Amino acid sequence: MYFKSAFMISAFAIPLLLIAIGVVTTTPLVFAAYIISGLGTAGIGMCVMHDAIHGSYSKNKTVNYLFSLTMNMIGANATVWKIQHNVLHHTYTNINEADSDLDQPFFLRFDPHKKWLPVHKYQYLYFWFFYGLSTLSWVTAKDFKKMKQFKDMGFLTKKNEYTNAQLTALAWKVMYYIYALVIPLLVLPISPGIVLLAFVSMHFVTGLALGFVFQMAHIMPKLDFPTTNRFGEVENNWTVHQLLTTTNFCPNNRLFTWLVGGLNYQVEHHLLPHVCHVHYRKLAPIVKETAEEFGIPYYSKQTFGKAVKAHVRMLYDLGRPAPVAA
Repeated sequence: MYFKSAFMISAFAIPLLLIAIGVVTTTPLVFAAYIISGLGTAGIGMCVMHDAIHGSYSKNKTVNYLFSLTMNMIGANATVWKIQHNVLHHTYTNINEADSDLDQPFFLRFDPHKKWLPVHKYQYLYFWFFYGLSTLSWVTAKDFKKMKQFKDMGFLTKKNEYTNAQLTALAWKVMYYIYALVIPLLVLPISPGIVLLAFVSMHFVTGLALGFVFQMAHIMPKLDFPTTNRFGEVENNWTVHQLLTTTNFCPNNRLFTWLVGGLNYQVEHHLLPHVCHVHYRKLAPIVKETAEEFGIPYYSKQTFGKAVKAHVRMLYDLGRPAPVAA
């Protein structure tokens, strides 16, 4: 984990440093540097902060806290992520109006229980473009919008907690924009428009990587999108629920597993979020065997390509006027 963390943080930071000190100055090299930094950003999100905020990076809480700050370093916010991901997504996976990952802009329909709009017919064609822009929204307005939403839901209600969270997020984001955009704009001897385009390209790469890896685990054919009864209850217990709403993909590719922080083993992650992702590959056969023993589905797509194809097919189906069977 320490080696991987150093690798991903370096991939994010060194290209920006080379721009800041004037080593990288030409347009092709600036684009290359930003794109590498974008891949490093995605690597931090999948391999470093994700485990740290779950508390699974280390047995030492201080180590977990320090590495959770890498989320802030790349322009997002660890406090918002902990509520959105750890609490809401992991507890209420694929449940309408409870799993915040299903809370998408009106032009994306990830939930068969969400109101259908004519624009959804084309989401299977344009979704990738908005995946690419997602982190740009994330590091600007999304975190503040989520904070307000979570406060209304009963989070961040301790004295000054909401205000402090906002101020902390603002300070980190200002710092991020200074070293990721303002300094390059000031020091690079190329058009500001080119620098802005390179900055956007960095986020486009990050957004695509994170969008595919996180969304393909749950927005897939055969997976359940449970509804609650009038008492707000779902049918299955939490463990069965996770197996019915989650899928693995590309489980036999060790390099891919290393690069995406084990998030291709989403079943194991959802069942054991407190376990570091380096163990998922060895846990997977045990989980699969146990699921089969009790007659519970264990979903997995063998390759990344097959997973992408199934994800696109699910978005196509969700874009049809007729509701998709849960």
